[in-house]
Amino acid sequence: MGDPSEIRNWRRRSDAITTSGRLEAGDPARLAALGVHHVVNLALDDHPEALPDEAEKLAAEGIGYSHIPVPFDAPRREHVAELARVLADTKGPVHVHCIMNWRVTAFFYLLDLENGVPEYEARARMATVWDPLASDDPRLAPWKALLSS
Repeated sequence: MGDPSEIRNWRRRSDAITTSGRLEAGDPARLAALGVHHVVNLALDDHPEALPDEAEKLAAEGIGYSHIPVPFDAPRREHVAELARVLADTKGPVHVHCIMNWRVTAFFYLLDLENGVPEYEARARMATVWDPLASDDPRLAPWKALLSS
């Protein structure tokens, strides 16, 4: 089975980590078929595009679940540290998602930098989905601040 490119902004970082935007009702079964053992959700439960009962749907497929709710207007380094902790403590392939894959790619930009990836390479990975550092949109100010710290 190939990567499910119909999942919003699907990306494969490695055999151990995939990322995407929102999950839909059939996606837990697809992730299980790909061998995903754990899902990390960075979106808020009350987002209109959030998958209702996500934890239960994933558990029904034998997939573990961690939720790190990151308000889009208030991302913090503590959220990034929590993602790093979950990734370090989790065995097997992990899928990390939010609604658009924006939170996820921004967090991996920071994790890549912490792990010695050159800035241009980390930013190029992030920019395949979005690049808040190149935007003048005032709504992205919290992201620019986080990514520049």
